[in-house]
Amino acid sequence: MTAILQPNHNNTVTDQWHALDLIWQGDETNVKQGLPHHQLSPAWQILLLGDGSPTRYLQLLTTEKTEVDLIDMSTIGKNNDGAPNQVDIISEPRLRRQVWLRTASGQRLAYAASWWDANHVDDYLQNRSLPIWESLSRLHTELYRDIQGIYYGHSLALEKAFQEKGPFWGRHYLFWHDRKPLTLIYEVFSPYLRKYLGKMSESNHL
Repeated sequence: MTAILQPNHNNTVTDQWHALDLIWQGDETNVKQGLPHHQLSPAWQILLLGDGSPTRYLQLLTTEKTEVDLIDMSTIGKNNDGAPNQVDIISEPRLRRQVWLRTASGQRLAYAASWWDANHVDDYLQNRSLPIWESLSRLHTELYRDIQGIYYGHSLALEKAFQEKGPFWGRHYLFWHDRKPLTLIYEVFSPYLRKYLGKMSESNHL
């Protein structure tokens, strides 16, 4: 597949959150049709391209409760924050939230940055330390997870945080509620999950 050389991220801004330094990225077409198995294994595609809750998937894989370490809640106003382009449809002023998803025993499994309407984030994240899926489930909020893109790339910060060598796979998606965009989420998964999902691909070369 052909690499896209112009990512959606502005690296002069994203020093505030952990966007991947891209080797390759795919769009909605790649998400819908899936990737060749030599590029990304079927088990990893279920995690990355499926529309289910990653919090729930991680809990099922590890048999441990998935917990959140909240590392950032920043009001960014009208700034697009170097986020994927779909951030433009999130109402202003915006708030950026960053978390680690980990097992109850402390193993980090994923990183997530999300962007919210700052005026309404507390309506949905009444306990900001809970995983988003758990918070919204408690409110019985009906959601549609609209996966927009998939990424493969490096991050020195995530290598240090995960204690795993890259490259890493990530994705971004919109949550829709009542036909309106609720939040934009960017997630990157730790290669530690090979313990449960097997190898990511047949080759590290795209």
